Amino acid sequence: MKILFYNHTGRVSGAERVLMMILEGLDRSRFDAVLLCPADGRLADMGRDARINVVAIDHLAARFTLRPYQLVRYLASFVCTIRDARAAVRSQTPDIIHANSIRAGLVMSAATMGMGVPVVWHAHDLMPPHLLSVAIRIFSLLSPRNRIIAVSNAVANRFRGKLLRVFSRRVPITKIHNAVDLERFKPDHQSRQEVRRALGIADRQLLIGIVGQLTPRKGQRGLIEAFSDVAREIPDAVLMIVGEPIFNRDGEYADSLKISAGSSGVSDRIQFTGPRDDVPALMRAFDLLVANSRSEPFGLTVTEAMASGTPVVATAVDGIPEIIRHGESGWLIKGGDHSSLVDGMLTLLLDPDLRRKFCQLGRQAAIERFSQHRFLNETQSLYRTLRSEGKLPQTIEPNGFKPELTVD
Repeated sequence: MKILFYNHTGRVSGAERVLMMILEGLDRSRFDAVLLCPADGRLADMGRDARINVVAIDHLAARFTLRPYQLVRYLASFVCTIRDARAAVRSQTPDIIHANSIRAGLVMSAATMGMGVPVVWHAHDLMPPHLLSVAIRIFSLLSPRNRIIAVSNAVANRFRGKLLRVFSRRVPITKIHNAVDLERFKPDHQSRQEVRRALGIADRQLLIGIVGQLTPRKGQRGLIEAFSDVAREIPDAVLMIVGEPIFNRDGEYADSLKISAGSSGVSDRIQFTGPRDDVPALMRAFDLLVANSRSEPFGLTVTEAMASGTPVVATAVDGIPEIIRHGESGWLIKGGDHSSLVDGMLTLLLDPDLRRKFCQLGRQAAIERFSQHRFLNETQSLYRTLRSEGKLPQTIEPNGFKPELTVD
């Protein structure tokens, strides 16, 4: 079975890491993979390193906006990309297309009109309350070839909105939680000690980490503000901010973070590492991983920390409560609440027994619920079902999911 994987950008963030997990883990005896993506980015290089056939296509420039000039420019980019994608599909003749974002799904569903090829939209993002979101839902209804994979129940429910709840059989949505590489992300005491020494972190110091794209929704500024309070209570605490700005005006936000750190009064204990290739090692070095997101479709770094045996404090927003069971495998806090964040960090940092409990149960939860084996089995099973039926199946995920904890 031949599958054409399309990614609309060559940059690598969480969605692209998930895509590479699929490409690297596919059963090559059953599936032939082709990666269609821009040539000027890390993703194409990663695909080639994984011995995947990479086909180049121009970057899609499209964002949510209603500004006339930008909207015209984005529509022009869509038209050009759809034309090139259609040519690629004709050349590659895939049995199934896996579009690795909602925007990629729009491109491929339009590009394959009249071809009868099933198109899987892999939804990694929360659909915003926007007029264009309504238009996307309407477009997804136009063809029975469309099938949606949502990385969480939160993403699935946001994609449905009110419209697709009425037409749920027309656009089936399957929830497949993301996975973590349990071999790369695992406890290792010797590695932990070596990395901490290399970072200049003493045994007595408590290292707090936040990992991810530098962007407002990830909440790094709020964490810096909370850390200044925590540092007064725990003089040996250190905060490490790992990541870089990627999209839009995130560069300005990254600059503002350094200004906030400089005025925090504890700037000597706040480190900005930029992007790192040794995130698994850093995860093991942390005494606490904080995910202070104000919105989070899934929370990949949360599962990576759990798999690494690192305790987690995370906001109870969107997909995160589907990962963490509060007080068992991690600590959930109210999103956007300074006091809740400070209290949560202090609770774990001052209680080594609680941290040890979360290390053990978090790792266990990662193995049982977020393994690559489970993820690849569910994904490949969907491909086989689509191929064997020759049409999109009508299996729908239930809407009745409730988080483990509702934070007041």
